[in-house]
Amino acid sequence: MRSGVRVGVDVGTVRIGVARSDNHALLATPVETVARDKVGTADLARLGAIVTELNAMEVIVGLPLALSGNRTASTDDAVHFAETLALTLAVPVRLVDERLSTVSAQAALRTSGRSTRTQRPVVDQVAATIILQHALDSERATGKPAGSLVHPTERP
Repeated sequence: MRSGVRVGVDVGTVRIGVARSDNHALLATPVETVARDKVGTADLARLGAIVTELNAMEVIVGLPLALSGNRTASTDDAVHFAETLALTLAVPVRLVDERLSTVSAQAALRTSGRSTRTQRPVVDQVAATIILQHALDSERATGKPAGSLVHPTERP
C-alpha cells in the first residue's frame, strides 16, 4: 500500500464533495463541499488549494456509471471534469466507479438522524468519503491503485 494523502471528489452538477485520507491511506474523512463553477474555474482553484494544503499525492474522482455499467450524461460530465482537473494539478487524477455512493451517503445520513433537508450540505462530502474509502480498500486488497488514470487532454 502506497503511503500518502489522497483527496476524494464527488462531482455533482451543483456541488462537489471533497474527502481526504490520512497519510497511511487507512481512513477517508469528509473535508468540505465546493460550489460547482460551470462558467469559471473557482471550483478547480479551490480543489487545487485543497490538494496543496493537504500535500496530497493523488486525487480520486468518482465515475458515476449507470447500474448497468453504461455511461450517462453524468459520466461524461465527471470524465470531462477529471480531465480538466488533471490539467490543472501536479498530481495524478484517477477515476473510480462510484455506483450508488450518493444513495449510500443519503442512507447513512438518514440512519444517523439527519433529515433530507439537513443532508443537502453534507451529502456530497459523505459520497466523496465513500468513493475514497472504496478506492483505499481496493488498493489495500489488490496492491494496485484503484480505477483508471486520467490522461488530460486539451479541449477546444
